Parts: sequence; structure tokens; C-alpha cells
Amino acid sequence: MVVVSFKADENRSIALDGSKEIGECTYQVSDGVWVINHTFVDPEYGGQGIAKQLVEKIIWQAREEKVKVSASCSYAIHLFNKTNDYDDVLVKD
Repeated sequence: MVVVSFKADENRSIALDGSKEIGECTYQVSDGVWVINHTFVDPEYGGQGIAKQLVEKIIWQAREEKVKVSASCSYAIHLFNKTNDYDDVLVKD
């Protein structure tokens, strides 16, 4: 079973299958904004929605900490453009 968790001290969310790390989503803090800059899932686990879960774990934590989010990662940008579900935390251009 894949478990997604947030690692605040590492600025990332990770996906684990047992003890094996199979994905991550990282962010940098810039002017108080969390900028998602990388999302990766092991190709063996592709198509299971894990990348979305990784991004959403960061979004959830950003909501908890009342910080805004942006993205330079192509996957996160695509996800943010696809839905309005994250508009409450996204930095508006």
C-alpha cells in the first residue's frame, strides 16, 4: 500500500510503498511562498494518481500553515490549471 506523507524539514512530500520511496514532490520557499519545483513518481507506479496525491499533500499543509503556493514544476502547473480546487492557496498572477 502506498502512503503519502509530508516532510516539513525536507520541504517535500514523499510516497512510500512499504519502506521503498517511490515518489516525491519538492518545493522551495521564496518570499514566504511555497514554490513547487519538482514532482516525480517511479514509472512502475505511474497512472495511479500518486503525483496528484503528492502535490495535494503540500497543498493541504500550506492550508494548515496559511501560506500561499506557486509552481515551476510542469506537472503542478498542469494540475493547477485543470481545476479551481486549489485557488484558495495559489498565488494569483
